[in-house]
Amino acid sequence: MKTRRIAAIAALAAASLLGTAHAGEAFPARPVTLVVPWNPGGSVDLTGRKLSEVLGKSGVNVVVENVPGASSTIGLTKVANAAPDGYTVGLATSSLMGVIAQDMTKLRVDQFTALNQTTVEQLILVVPKVSPANSVEDFVKLMKSRAGGVSIGTPGNNNVNHTFASMLARTVGVEYVNVPYTGGSKVLSDLAGGQIDAGVLKPSETINQIKAGLIKPIGVFSTERVQIMPEVPTFAEKQIDVFPYGELEQMSYLVGPRGLPAEVATRLEDLFAQAIASDDYQKFARDFGMKVSDVRGETLQKQALAIQNTFNTVAPKIFTKQ
Repeated sequence: MKTRRIAAIAALAAASLLGTAHAGEAFPARPVTLVVPWNPGGSVDLTGRKLSEVLGKSGVNVVVENVPGASSTIGLTKVANAAPDGYTVGLATSSLMGVIAQDMTKLRVDQFTALNQTTVEQLILVVPKVSPANSVEDFVKLMKSRAGGVSIGTPGNNNVNHTFASMLARTVGVEYVNVPYTGGSKVLSDLAGGQIDAGVLKPSETINQIKAGLIKPIGVFSTERVQIMPEVPTFAEKQIDVFPYGELEQMSYLVGPRGLPAEVATRLEDLFAQAIASDDYQKFARDFGMKVSDVRGETLQKQALAIQNTFNTVAPKIFTKQ
């Protein structure tokens, strides 16, 4: 009996020590899953994989998992429903705010803990190599002459890309055919094959195909030209107003589920901030025409809510509920 009691006490002591050791483990003690809610090959995927690569060099294991669909909401629902332990995070974009504004998802911005801004990107209009349009003026003529409207591909529906395509058609005074895809790489595939007339995409998604001569950039949906494409004019320069309801920007940012412990959120912010500030990531951002700033935590949460408020104004004016 005494032997059993001693064994039981020893087992409890061992369990207590194991529990203490586990509780004292430095975060992260195992790989962190980074959910990319878009197909492989798009700019958000490229961003996620670059962050994973940079963090891996510092000994932090981040595994990228692509969960595309429904304008990013399938993947982000997985993040929102994950245990708030810091081991599942995701890359959200402004696209989320568009579908929220249309009440097409149960997700809300405040269901997430905003961690780090990863990129801000301008959007451009691109056309196939074989397109008769070689300028903004040419494309406007094509829009006006095409019976039934030109087809414009976007990665998802009711997002910033869709907004700009709609604003361009409205300003020109014509109808167009919106062709949504599950990611930028899918748009590029059909664009290079001449199956759609144009696409609204990011410089990071298109630069390689542009250099290869498969597609042509026509105009920039911004108030300034893209640094890596200085020869491409903005629509504002051509007197085409694509911001009638206020400026929108295409932002990607790191999120965790709501309820992350403060110390875990801070640790994640610090880890990703170091990766974003690295020479490797900064070069990646410059090469792909991305803007990068150290915006995180509560400041980032307020920025996301501001974009949401703009979408709440814009969406009822230009989108049709699906």
